[in-house]
Amino acid sequence: MNKTVLIIKNITREGPGLIEKILQENLIYYDVVDLSTDERAPDSKNYGTLIVLGGPDSANDKTPKIKNEIKFIKNWIAAKKSFLGICLGLQLLVKAAGGKVIKSRTKEVGFRDPEGNLFEVELLKNSQKDPLLYKLGKKIRVFHLHGETVTLTKKMQVLGKGKYCQNQIVKVADRAYGLQGHFELTERMLDIWLSEDPELKRLDAKKVRADFDEIKEEYERTANQIFTNFLKIAKLI
Repeated sequence: MNKTVLIIKNITREGPGLIEKILQENLIYYDVVDLSTDERAPDSKNYGTLIVLGGPDSANDKTPKIKNEIKFIKNWIAAKKSFLGICLGLQLLVKAAGGKVIKSRTKEVGFRDPEGNLFEVELLKNSQKDPLLYKLGKKIRVFHLHGETVTLTKKMQVLGKGKYCQNQIVKVADRAYGLQGHFELTERMLDIWLSEDPELKRLDAKKVRADFDEIKEEYERTANQIFTNFLKIAKLI
């Protein structure tokens, strides 16, 4: 089995963050490809695990970039190799596997919902034995940056739900998962996103940083657990 990880970026600023830290700590080889700079996805035969990150595109876009990316993911899933999608990565996964991507009734941006409460994902009781959710408890706090959500096929499973956007953690195949929220954020990444992302620029940057400081220890603990769980599913650790 090939143990090298392929990480696909859909925009330069949305990098692997805490995922990269965990890969390095576990001495796992990985390559990063940035599709927003016209790089192309390499030959999938050289990799055993794929992680697709977020970005401003829609999985419904008809651009060559998105069409090629969906095709790449579709072939990846057909090969039954391990996959983790984050935000847009989740939406591309669902689209590639026959589901739909639709406009969300509530745009979720930052750490707080429209009522001013911190975003939480409830881990469903009948899904808590799934290896991706190992040691995560009943609820986890998350950072959001999306205006679309997914409609699943009957073969797909919801592992975690949100109050506004329901399908937060999704299992599409035996080793193929998607996270609607972001668990990979570092402080440096957050600063870059706040200065560059159009949606985040509308928020009070000081308040967003304060929210991050408030939950940082819990957030990083959750990130370490969920990404470690995935790497175990992928048989990399």
